[in-house]
Amino acid sequence: MKSSLEESLELIQNGDVEKGLQRLEEVEQNASHQEKYDLIQIYEELGRLDKAKPLLDELISYYPDEGELLTTAAEMAVDLDEEDEAIEWLLEVKEGDEAYVRAQMLLADLYQLQGLDEAAENRLKAALQKEPNEPVLLAGLGDYYLDRGDFAKSIPYLKQAQAQGFEFPEGGLNLRLAEAYSATGEFETALTYYRKGLKDKTDPHSLFGYGFTALQIEDYQLAATQLEKLKQTDPDYVTLYPYLIRAYEGLEKYEEALKAAEDGLSVDEQNDTLFTEAGKLQLALGNESVAQDRLKEAIAVNPGNQEAAKALFALWLDQENYEAIEDLALHLKELGEEDAYMDWYYAKALWEKEAFDEAEKLFEKVYPSLSQHDDFLEDYGKLFLELGYRNKALHFFKQALALHPGNEELDMFIRDLEEEF
Repeated sequence: MKSSLEESLELIQNGDVEKGLQRLEEVEQNASHQEKYDLIQIYEELGRLDKAKPLLDELISYYPDEGELLTTAAEMAVDLDEEDEAIEWLLEVKEGDEAYVRAQMLLADLYQLQGLDEAAENRLKAALQKEPNEPVLLAGLGDYYLDRGDFAKSIPYLKQAQAQGFEFPEGGLNLRLAEAYSATGEFETALTYYRKGLKDKTDPHSLFGYGFTALQIEDYQLAATQLEKLKQTDPDYVTLYPYLIRAYEGLEKYEEALKAAEDGLSVDEQNDTLFTEAGKLQLALGNESVAQDRLKEAIAVNPGNQEAAKALFALWLDQENYEAIEDLALHLKELGEEDAYMDWYYAKALWEKEAFDEAEKLFEKVYPSLSQHDDFLEDYGKLFLELGYRNKALHFFKQALALHPGNEELDMFIRDLEEEF
């Protein structure tokens, strides 16, 4: 014979919700404490916390030290967005209670949400001390360290949990290990875990991680394959495109790399990194006019994009378009941008326009920043040579040679200069 609770549930499951709830209220009038606990669970499943909470409060008044009731009250408080009240309930659970471990895990989650990482870690460790071989705890602590970026710490806990046969409800333990190993630089081991994990579960984050990790060991084909798979699965995953470009560049597939850049720009039209990559690739393919447009768009989006500016300056210097160099440098300075490389290119343009005093001042200004750059030092020496200051020129030529002793051409040039004295 069915109980009144079972009959009420059957009514609800058959769609007669109003009548089912009415029957539950009737059961509630004369329910035992166990039946009231069952009612609480039913009301929670139905989302009727307004019905469940008074019953739970009543039971706690009879059993104030019952950990199961206290953790249920905490979970209910979380559902009602009352996190502080939830913490208060959980702190009441005593260490000897069967619900103690569960309470510590819930506390850790709440503390982590509040940014109290150390408190969260302490709660997980307290629970683990109580149940040192509990795989759920081991996995929880490993996952906590992973989320916090303590990848090396996460690995032993995740591996212990896996050794005991644990798997997260949504899957992905192998993928978590893959992420941790990749972040600690153990790329080959990470790839092994990615291969295992992606057989059971595929998600964009893991596909990206697989491709990124493959790039680190210069397996460009594997990287391109995985990142293309991600692109097909989730084309809006904008982060993938610069890495897919790198993979194709590694394979010397520049047309495919350019397509990846343009595809990325169709998703994110304000991505200055992709404009820069597209510009550089157009340059590599010999399309200087299109390259110039793309690099200008990168700077329009982000005036602080030094890579795009350097590429433009180098292009215009090659084209002897000194006016363009000067115009861009002055425009960026007006916007508050300062960069030693920009000043170097600007100085070279001024030099070519025979504005020697201004050029020399700029070389002097950026020397502290570029004193370890042999090409800059050679340019500085050439400027002084053109101005007739041979001793100063030799000084900078020798600095450049010290940085790059294998430069035989410069070595010979220095010898020739010294012989002329």
